Amino acid sequence: MPIYEYVCQECEKVFETIRPMSQSDEPIPCALCGGKHTRRKLSVFFAESGGKSVAGMSEPSCDSCGGRDCSNCGH
Repeated sequence: MPIYEYVCQECEKVFETIRPMSQSDEPIPCALCGGKHTRRKLSVFFAESGGKSVAGMSEPSCDSCGGRDCSNCGH
């Protein structure tokens, strides 16, 4: 089951919970204050392995990195 992030409209805290995908948008009380006004938050992630992008970059974006190490050019 995936982990979803929610934000409480009452205490403004972000909390995570593991739920089935079929329940991702169903109401859930805040894990911190118990408030009933929560909404699911868009979750983002970043993956890196040895200076190379793991997701979202299939080929080098410029000649300076040459597909080896983009730490010098900022990609």
